[in-house]
Amino acid sequence: MHREGTPVGGTDGIGDTDSPEAVHGAAAPDGAPDTARGRRPVAAALMLGMGLAAIDGTIVATAVPQIVGDLGGFSVFSWLFSGYLLAVTVTLPVYGKLSDTFGRKPVLIAGIILFLAGSLLCAAAWNMAALIAFRVVQGLGGGALQGTVQTIAADLYPLRERPKIQAKLSTVWATSAVAGPAVGGLLAAYADWRWIFLINLPVGAVALWLVARHLHEPARPRPATRPRVDWAGALAIFATGALLLTALVQGGVAWPWLSAPSLGLLGATAALGALTVLIERRAADPVIPGWVWRRRTIASVNLALGAMGLLMVAPTVFLPTYAQSVLGLGPIAAGFVLSVMTLSWPVSAALSDRVYNRIGFRRTAVIGMSGALLVLFCFPLLPYPGAAWQPALLMLLLGATLGLFQLPLIVGVQSTVGWTERGTTTASVLFCRQVGQSLGAALFGAVANGVLASRLADAPVSGLPGDLDAVSHALENPSELSAAATDYLRRAVDTAVDHVFTGAAAAAALALLVLVLLAPRRFPVLKEHESAPPAPQD
Repeated sequence: MHREGTPVGGTDGIGDTDSPEAVHGAAAPDGAPDTARGRRPVAAALMLGMGLAAIDGTIVATAVPQIVGDLGGFSVFSWLFSGYLLAVTVTLPVYGKLSDTFGRKPVLIAGIILFLAGSLLCAAAWNMAALIAFRVVQGLGGGALQGTVQTIAADLYPLRERPKIQAKLSTVWATSAVAGPAVGGLLAAYADWRWIFLINLPVGAVALWLVARHLHEPARPRPATRPRVDWAGALAIFATGALLLTALVQGGVAWPWLSAPSLGLLGATAALGALTVLIERRAADPVIPGWVWRRRTIASVNLALGAMGLLMVAPTVFLPTYAQSVLGLGPIAAGFVLSVMTLSWPVSAALSDRVYNRIGFRRTAVIGMSGALLVLFCFPLLPYPGAAWQPALLMLLLGATLGLFQLPLIVGVQSTVGWTERGTTTASVLFCRQVGQSLGAALFGAVANGVLASRLADAPVSGLPGDLDAVSHALENPSELSAAATDYLRRAVDTAVDHVFTGAAAAAALALLVLVLLAPRRFPVLKEHESAPPAPQD
């Protein structure tokens, strides 16, 4: 392990190092399959595992009306998504540490089994409370899938080849975003909503078999002392994250932001956070070690990707509402406006290595986020009501810029740590991105509702709804409103979404500041033999 801040084995791009082979060694790490053919079954397993996690949210969303119609519980159905998100987010650091301590394979196998068990239980749910509880079980497995898949991908492929597998994983996300709503809608309409969970079983079974049969980790050196798991720290992190995300998800929705529940949850989060820091500082082998934040490279990437999670809320959450309420598109057409972003993202990510190999990880990410900043600033300049191709073009460009931003940072930060620290590092990056998304949902939801409330306060027509969801519902039934009221509501939604995208642009500017002011100009990339698994000791 290198000392913090000291470049070891080269820098962050082929153009910046005297010996490209020293950094981009062609051989895979010891113990990993050393040929493309040998890695192929494992890569297929990783894509299937990532697909299970990626398609989950979109396929469930389309079946919500059928689920609520069968089980009831309309007032709490949002916890089908919030509960899953909570479980995934708060377990990411725990699984990252476990994979560094006990190996990737057992953690991934446990995650797949847990996810499939949760899927089977969801299919058998008898009421909404049971379904929400089983979705949490699914999320506990999903946290292992997301973090461990990314870590194994970095273990299997040397730096020069890593964009290939990352592009494949990005393609899985893109395909899931497009296919999920269609598959979920078909199953809910022509079969039964329970099948959206049952179809996970054969896919997961194949992934489980491929991992068990073809993923061969190197022999781990026998430790002098028995590994100790920081269960107290893991529980504290889980509790702190659960309280924080509950406050963010429910604040402004289930209760006002300045109400006793919100203030109580935020206060309890602060207290538990302080306790977590104390526990982790005293732990012999903490779940979130201090070096994650003491090393400039990892800390800056965590903050930058947290800001990206923040800005991603604007297109993923508010653009479909804009497309339907302002442009008057149907659900399928509105989904297409968003899905074009997932088409350009993996293409840009796959080609990003041609850029960062020449100019470095940091400069490539700066270029990508600068482009994203311009795209986000362009959104409020769109004409009203405009045509569907205009936001679709912006989303196509946004996907291309974010692919150029995210992948170089993930590949770069994974390449600065050794095999025994890669799981923790990858999990910290994904954790910060997830927390950023939760913060963005709460922050931009408050912004949108605040703008709508101010626009509707002096509305020319009385009795109009005062929040974004209610406005969207009203615009789905324009016959109930006058032409003037309908146009006023559309303009109010347009203004609210414009403010959200302006906030997203501010988040992009924050990510740029982090990269320019905090990130090192050259990432301290390790040589392949230094980042490979250690040789076993006799």
